[in-house]
Amino acid sequence: MKKSLLVTAVALGLAGCNSSSDPVYVAPDESFDMSIAHVNDTHSSFDEVKSSFMNDYLLQGKPVYTSFGGHPRLLEAANFYREQAEEQDRSMLFLHGGDAWQGSAYFKLNKGQMNADILSRMGLDAMAMGNHEFDLDNATLASFLNKVNFPVLGANMDVSADSDLNNAKNLHPYALFAFDGNEKERVSLNNLPSDKHVVAVVGVVLEDMPSISPEVGDVSFSAEVSTTQKVVNDLKAKGINKIILLTHLGLERDINIAKNVNGVDVIVGGHSHTFMGDFTELGWANNPEYAQLVSNPDGGVTCIVQAGEKAQAIGHANVQFDEQGNIATCSGGNTLLSSDKFYNDATREDALDTGDEWAVQGFIAAHDFIEITDEDADLRSHIDENYKPELEEAYGDMITYVPQELVHERRPNDGGTDEHGSQVAPLVGEGWLYWANQKDVLEATGFSKVDIALVGAGGVRNSLEQGDLLEGHISLELLPFSNYLSIVELSGSDIRNLIESTVTTSLKDSEHMGKFPYVAGMRYTFDETIAEESGELSVFQVQTFSSDGEIEWVNIDDDQNYVVTTTNYNANGNDNWDAMYEAQANSANRYDVVIKNDTSVEAYKVERVEKDGDSLKAIYTESAPDCDSEALTCNTDALAVIEYFDAEKDVLEAQDEPLVTLNLLERD
Repeated sequence: MKKSLLVTAVALGLAGCNSSSDPVYVAPDESFDMSIAHVNDTHSSFDEVKSSFMNDYLLQGKPVYTSFGGHPRLLEAANFYREQAEEQDRSMLFLHGGDAWQGSAYFKLNKGQMNADILSRMGLDAMAMGNHEFDLDNATLASFLNKVNFPVLGANMDVSADSDLNNAKNLHPYALFAFDGNEKERVSLNNLPSDKHVVAVVGVVLEDMPSISPEVGDVSFSAEVSTTQKVVNDLKAKGINKIILLTHLGLERDINIAKNVNGVDVIVGGHSHTFMGDFTELGWANNPEYAQLVSNPDGGVTCIVQAGEKAQAIGHANVQFDEQGNIATCSGGNTLLSSDKFYNDATREDALDTGDEWAVQGFIAAHDFIEITDEDADLRSHIDENYKPELEEAYGDMITYVPQELVHERRPNDGGTDEHGSQVAPLVGEGWLYWANQKDVLEATGFSKVDIALVGAGGVRNSLEQGDLLEGHISLELLPFSNYLSIVELSGSDIRNLIESTVTTSLKDSEHMGKFPYVAGMRYTFDETIAEESGELSVFQVQTFSSDGEIEWVNIDDDQNYVVTTTNYNANGNDNWDAMYEAQANSANRYDVVIKNDTSVEAYKVERVEKDGDSLKAIYTESAPDCDSEALTCNTDALAVIEYFDAEKDVLEAQDEPLVTLNLLERD
């Protein structure tokens, strides 16, 4: 058996350790200051992201339209912090909290290879393994790992059984760095320097990764809390008393680790896209405080930071350790990296006049949480010359026009949305339902009609900006996962169980909100009855039509069967859609639908869904769709929406009557 670069939690304490006769490293008996620049969930946002902000006293309270971030701006900001640290002879790390993959057309076109190229130019010291790093296959992931020039970390991963990853370079449980002022070197347990401060950066990934990322291959994952404590204890036993966790778990799970694990000084996180800090002066939602301090079981303290999403901002934490290596102070903040171009409207055709532009620049100069930042010229040029031409060509034809931004938020009541949540996901559901009811699809599957579409919030990747909507905005950005649509018969009781269980779970901030269900062809209202624990459906109806074509709403009958369409990912029960799996565990009346030779519909009969640990797999009556075949086009989730918008939506606007309502109890 090949030796794995990542090993199980039991073996972690032994990997690379000194023998019993070797001297134990003793950290210098003095305080130690360092800075940590950090990003997370950058999701291939190599170009800037269009956005806006609004202050009551700026431009008479009108929105200011601009753009934030992008990797050239991130690099410029990181280089500023590096230069600052060098001038102060201060130790520094630049860390990435995972999910560098997916999220833009660049990733769709280059399948991780552009990520390896651009990230290797950023000067990163380490990155956590995110769930989206498993979006393709492990051979492609291994290629990425072999090309990057920094370690990718996951201490609670065991890749020894996976033939693609078990010898991948740059994949480790943790990385050790020795500092002498601003001078930094990567070290191992076998060569710890006696006169330098050593900092361990330990990667921790989702313990339930297979339920979120079904393409994990033969990688297994161990418990987050117990594995973390085991690794920390082993490192402490070797004399290393400054420990940073680099996680891709989400803020609530980071807090849970801090509350239950001793010895962790700092957690640099990701996954929940939490933009820590007070940005209410930009008209944005009130976010968790930056640099949260959480008490450990033994009375110690852990500092937790996170930096939002899509490369729009960079975090910078200043950390002081005392003589014993414990946190003395931890402070800092996230900074939005703004363009220097500002506009009156979302089309970005009408620039601010000189007076208003000066007012905006003055406002930005007066606040630490936003800064006009140049793009690194070399990186901007590299992207424009090597990747931009293919990107622009790939977007294709215009399919409709969006007169006003349509906002996507995974869970209602989050991110400034109301109780109805996403304006985009229900329109995606309309597209799926429209396409699934086309004559050739019904003929291929044998169903007479499809009643309902179910949309997992996490499969819809972004809001839709005002302006022309092109084919590529759907297939490359909004629905980039190349899922095919499944059409499955479920009982009303199955659908009820699915809605109730996924919404109930989504009440908890510690959960992955991608599981939240949006719908088309039906509507529901969920009333929370016990804060963050449970609730009930007060409205649960399917859409029908009267004899004269008028829409009618009828209560869903638990004992009646309905035909539902969703992606094959959710149809298998991934993302904790457990009720979907349970309904098909013994047998299924389901077809997975793709396009053959760009013209005909091909339907593949699913016999049942099989579960192996946390992994879920459709078992087909004959063969499965071969999406590597040039004859098959598998991204019918995106193609369905493109066809619907093109045929039925001259102008794309939010639904007049929202179909999902989540009534939450008042929070303290």
